[in-house]
Amino acid sequence: MREVLAQAAFQLFLERGFERTTVDDIVARAGVGRRSFFRYFPSKEDAVFPDHERCLAEMTEFLAAVDDGDPVGAVSDAARIVLRMYAANPEFSVQRYRLTREVPGLRTYELSVVRRYEQTLAGHLRSRFGADGDGALRAEVIAASVVAAHNNGLRLWLRSGGEGDPEVAVDHALAMVREVWGRPDAPAPAAPEASVVPAAPPAVAGGGDGDGEVVVMVARKGTPMWRVVQQIESAVGEN
Repeated sequence: MREVLAQAAFQLFLERGFERTTVDDIVARAGVGRRSFFRYFPSKEDAVFPDHERCLAEMTEFLAAVDDGDPVGAVSDAARIVLRMYAANPEFSVQRYRLTREVPGLRTYELSVVRRYEQTLAGHLRSRFGADGDGALRAEVIAASVVAAHNNGLRLWLRSGGEGDPEVAVDHALAMVREVWGRPDAPAPAAPEASVVPAAPPAVAGGGDGDGEVVVMVARKGTPMWRVVQQIESAVGEN
């Protein structure tokens, strides 16, 4: 019944437009009563995204069972669950993408769905890195990066009309996330793993106005690139 209602709703959205379609129109097309519609969908917007609840549940189940040895890899694989959901029905996915571009209310609803995916990924990462301080920050930033990378590749495929293999672009984007965040199995640092030591150039013996100052970066092998960049930016800003 859920699929029947979703199909009836989407057909009407394409025929009449989202705003001009009512719940009464949808249940009439599906041949059921209003109570049946609201048993499955709280609103018209939910009928446009009938598969996301199931996909979110699958993602949650996957993360609960995954090996924590590679947390960045785990959340990247979890994001691919969403990709496979879109790729399973290219025609519907492309039509929905075009519809959400035309209806601001649907775009807002879609963003709320994306945020739920991001929160699920961040929750898993917090259980790995810690729920406070830098651990929580790291979890939020990595989750946001994974979602942004996934969505970039997915939208390239949707804008093409669903042509080709969507996994190519998504895998490329997710590989960049893993590269930026360093070794996926690196534990969250309890203290800064890198230090920045400002040093005067050989020709200047102490003091000076800072012109031509050299910044020497000392980092432990395996330090994630994001932390190296963070420390350098901090030192340059302070000096």
